[in-house]
Amino acid sequence: MEKINVKIVQDYINAHNKKPVYLHLETTNGAYATHHENKFTSGAFIRNALITYLHGKITGPGPYRVGLEMEIGWVYAEGLTHFELDKENRLILLGIDYDGKLAVTLEISDKPFPK
Repeated sequence: MEKINVKIVQDYINAHNKKPVYLHLETTNGAYATHHENKFTSGAFIRNALITYLHGKITGPGPYRVGLEMEIGWVYAEGLTHFELDKENRLILLGIDYDGKLAVTLEISDKPFPK
C-alpha cells in the first residue's frame, strides 16, 4: 500500500464510469476499539454489490473522500489515506487512522471479490 495518488485513483474512477462494477465498502471501529472500556463501536459492511455509477470523484487535502454518483443515489467514503491497484486491476482504498488502525475500506472491481 502507498499513500493515495489522486491522479491514479481519479483515472481509475473515470475509466469505470457507466460500467457495472463490484463494490466492497467497510467501515469499522468495532474490533479495533475493543481495548477502550467505554468506547462506542460501530461498523458497516457490504461486499460484491453490483453498481453502475454515472461519475465519481476523489476530493480533499488528505485524508480523501470518494463519491460515486449513481442514477438513484450515492456511494460515499471518507477518511481514505492509502491505495493499491492489485494484479486483478481492483482499486483498493484504505483509511488508516492516527493510531495505524484500519477505519474504512472502499474497493472497486470489474469482477466479484472472493467471499
